[in-house]
Amino acid sequence: MATAGASKVVRIGGATASFSDTALSVPQLLAGGRLNYLIFDYLAEGSMGIFGRMQSADPSAGYGTDFLTVHVGPYLHEIAAQGVKVVANAGGVNPAGLAAALERMIGEAGLSLTVAYVDGDDLRPRLEELRAAGHRDMFTGAVFPDNIISANAYFGAFPIAAALDKGADIVVTGRVVDSAVVLGPLVHEFGWGSDDLDLLAAGTLAGHLLECGAQVTGGTFTDWRDVPDWANIGFPIGECHADGSVVITKPEGTGGLVSVGTVAEQLLYEVSDPADYIVADVRCDFSDVKLEQIGKDRVRVTGARGRAPTDSYKVCVTFDGGWRSIAYQPIIGEDAAEKAARQGEALFARSRALLRARNLPDFSRTDMVMIGGEASFGAHGQQGQTRELICKLVVDHPDQQGAQIFAREQWAGISGMSVGTSINLATHVLPMTGIFSFLLNKRAVSSRMTFAGITHDVAVAAGVPVSKSSPVDGGMQTVPAEPGGVAVDLVRLAWARSGDKGHLFNVAVIARQPEYLPYLRAALTPQAVAEWYHHLGPDGQSPCVDRYDVLGLHALNFVMHDALAGGINASTRLDPAAKGMAQMLLRFPIPVPAALAAELGTAASSEKANGHG
Repeated sequence: MATAGASKVVRIGGATASFSDTALSVPQLLAGGRLNYLIFDYLAEGSMGIFGRMQSADPSAGYGTDFLTVHVGPYLHEIAAQGVKVVANAGGVNPAGLAAALERMIGEAGLSLTVAYVDGDDLRPRLEELRAAGHRDMFTGAVFPDNIISANAYFGAFPIAAALDKGADIVVTGRVVDSAVVLGPLVHEFGWGSDDLDLLAAGTLAGHLLECGAQVTGGTFTDWRDVPDWANIGFPIGECHADGSVVITKPEGTGGLVSVGTVAEQLLYEVSDPADYIVADVRCDFSDVKLEQIGKDRVRVTGARGRAPTDSYKVCVTFDGGWRSIAYQPIIGEDAAEKAARQGEALFARSRALLRARNLPDFSRTDMVMIGGEASFGAHGQQGQTRELICKLVVDHPDQQGAQIFAREQWAGISGMSVGTSINLATHVLPMTGIFSFLLNKRAVSSRMTFAGITHDVAVAAGVPVSKSSPVDGGMQTVPAEPGGVAVDLVRLAWARSGDKGHLFNVAVIARQPEYLPYLRAALTPQAVAEWYHHLGPDGQSPCVDRYDVLGLHALNFVMHDALAGGINASTRLDPAAKGMAQMLLRFPIPVPAALAAELGTAASSEKANGHG
């Protein structure tokens, strides 16, 4: 049970949202953060495939080398001098290898920092057992794949806390839940136990806000003009308290913005049901979380609630999915989109003829994406008669040779097809990585922590079996259509943020003022939102849409199923990470009373007059 005093504050800095994030965050946070912990999130489904391929080529590899060369290695002396502890999931598929390399670097620097690593998540030695068990993909129902690259269970925070309990200065892990790199230190510092469910949910929320770096301090914010100095954007600091509350802030003198809007957007980023956000250690209810602006660039977050964890770990398997060839062709002149479409089809046909001549199978997929023609907006695009665009041509093939045939043949367009075709901007032939996800009982996996050469099994709560919840109507009041009402763009009433989760994505809509929410809810029915995103649905149908009420944030969260064909690794679309999906909704018409429309119109005119329109 929790025992720490109420006055204790643990300051945690979030330095990376991915293994390729900026080199500027660590020196900034060390210079102005007054930190207890520095945390790094390196892993995602796609990056596990990258690290798995790295280790296939070199058994000693498979971890984030930037951790050594960019983010932590250059600052070991400062980290030691300040007494800052480091937690990172940079171990990829080889946390022991990263720990060993880090220990060598520490020794060469003449420092005495200690390192622990967490593993046990790697299930590659058990693939035949897992395949024989008949596991199916939890989203698509697909059978267990062949040609596996990586297979990892998503561990929680308690192995990290165990390493810190032993005295580790730096903890590196394999695949853990993203938020666990924050929750682990909080469990250690405050003595939270596996039955402190509300506190574990609150710590998970702090982790969810911090682990995406500058996304909570103004990065990717709807009101981007209000965010100063992107070049020196401040990275987030969480001032964490024993009662589970956290104040999100950033180093003084840095750019960026910490506001109710920036924090609310990040809170709902990549979340499906806000009342049932499931991680390894707890089921979280964020639906009544409260955000309070308590000062400049300071937002206090409270109100998370927890329930007993499930009895399963999520497992993510990545596998070889064939080969992809991508070409980017500039098309310039009148009727650019029409010319590009004809040229793309002709190049697909010629390449298929070459495949047949070599007795190779057909492409498994072909696609064209018109970049610059607003095709991503579907029927709501302002397409006009664009006179320049980039035509992204994509083919998938089971064999590298088939992909290379298209990569070579597509050059013929510049001289033998459409007028206005210029020099190809880029051509890639690359292996494709598929993703397969399923649930595995926690009793079937052992989490381990190794410190000072001794490996310890770490006990975790067994959890309870649960069934998937369904969206429920929160009983929130809506408003009937008003005679003489006026439609205004959604962006005048709300902020919006989107993110991918495999084959689906979410769009969160957060009312700028609580009184706007009934109008948003009345207009943004699941049916209306599905129709708005009709062009992203499967087989010419609108995607299935779930809507969740988030009363504490005065928000709605929408989940679009089967709307990212192939997921982030395989989607051919312009935005496989779903970063721009919320942008497509900003002009959705929301009927409001004429008086409110006039008020919003006046505000919009004022913004334009000040350069913010």
